[in-house]
Amino acid sequence: MEEDQEAVNLAADWADISQGLRKDLGHQVHSQWIRPIQPGNYCKETGTLDLYLPTEFSANWVNDRFADRLSLAWKIARPDVRHVRILVHPGRRQLPELRLGGGGRPSSAPANDSAQGSSDPLSAALAGESFASLGQGPAGIDASQTFASFVTGTANVLAFNAAQRMAATEKPQFSPLYLKAATGQGKTHLLHAIGHAYLANHPHARIFYCSAERFMVEFVQALRQNQMIEFKARLRGFDLLLVDDIQFIIGKASAQEELLYTIDALLAEGKRLVFAADRAPQALDGVEPRLLSRLSMGLVADILPADIELRRSILENRLQRFASIEVPADVIEFLARTINRNVRELVGGLNKLIAYAQLTGQEVSLQLAEEQLTDILSANRRRITIDEIQRTVCQFYRIDRTEMSSKRRARAVVRPRQVAMYLAKVLTPRSYPEIGRKFGGRDHSTVIHAVRLIEELRTRDADMDGDVRSLLRQLES
Repeated sequence: MEEDQEAVNLAADWADISQGLRKDLGHQVHSQWIRPIQPGNYCKETGTLDLYLPTEFSANWVNDRFADRLSLAWKIARPDVRHVRILVHPGRRQLPELRLGGGGRPSSAPANDSAQGSSDPLSAALAGESFASLGQGPAGIDASQTFASFVTGTANVLAFNAAQRMAATEKPQFSPLYLKAATGQGKTHLLHAIGHAYLANHPHARIFYCSAERFMVEFVQALRQNQMIEFKARLRGFDLLLVDDIQFIIGKASAQEELLYTIDALLAEGKRLVFAADRAPQALDGVEPRLLSRLSMGLVADILPADIELRRSILENRLQRFASIEVPADVIEFLARTINRNVRELVGGLNKLIAYAQLTGQEVSLQLAEEQLTDILSANRRRITIDEIQRTVCQFYRIDRTEMSSKRRARAVVRPRQVAMYLAKVLTPRSYPEIGRKFGGRDHSTVIHAVRLIEELRTRDADMDGDVRSLLRQLES
């Protein structure tokens, strides 16, 4: 029990440290090298903490460049940590480096890498072994990021269905598939899911997963070491090519040319290609027209920002992992409504809230969420004014704007006014007295009564709940 609690404490501390390093190092470096780190054994007597990475390559890279930074961050978070060791995860299997075999095709496969998409691109394929034999999956594919764990809605159903087709046994109707989405909307999850499902359907297939930045690093290294023939042979020996954050390859003429030839070679052999980026192919600056045409010749599938229904579904799905934790419905509604920039922040907010509740022994509540998620909430809140709420409500119910401040008590006027007061409390940081002043100088008790009444009506009146949901969508869009 004590060991389990210590593991929870380490995980919670690492979540905070990792978030801070992401701000310092940037998303790309963090995603590539920091995010795959897992806290391991901790010896209280010596104050030594082990941090695990999936391969020797990544462990050496992080140890050379970030050891001091990681050590300092842990000492600040936990003064009892005096030493930090960066090691290869003891459960990871080490495979030999890739070497060229007969016919210019890979004859053996390299080690697997991170389960979070930070794989060494030269450690990508596993020929001749079944996917099920490896716990984390080859090529750095995260076995937890599957199609089954991907929550769908109107915002992402096209991309989801297209990704499933790409991983299916039968030949896809389109290739390459280009997934376009803003940060944190699920495109990397779909890349992992494609790799996972494809290897399940083709156990002996060779796949290549990397970010565009890692592609650039390996390309430059091969160029400097006169190993371009080997580099090209490795690339063109794969059955499935998955490249994330393709926008980072812009402006690199020689790398673009090599990627162009690789795409042509793989397509000519009927291989499958998937790219992901935060913008459409036509919006990529500095990309050679020929490469641009290859990227957009298949299917460009958008993943739109998750609407509130999808955000609710994602939170409810995530809660299934925390069966022992009770999260009230009003907290889920609050998170889904407030954290609307991207799915990653939404899930991160829920994880942080639950971790804090577990570590402090408090119950999850709306007040706790507001207190502990202030940074996330403030970054996501759009400044909605009471004037904007009144104007939207009046248009919705087709009443004159002056009725918001009038003394009339006709039901056709009172109910919209109460709805506007409720929305003002939900969507703005204004106090009850401040809201009352914006509604003709009404007393704060009137506002409290209106808020409680609308909350009650929403639970038993489907029409009222539908009206409020519609107004919330309008105001938050």
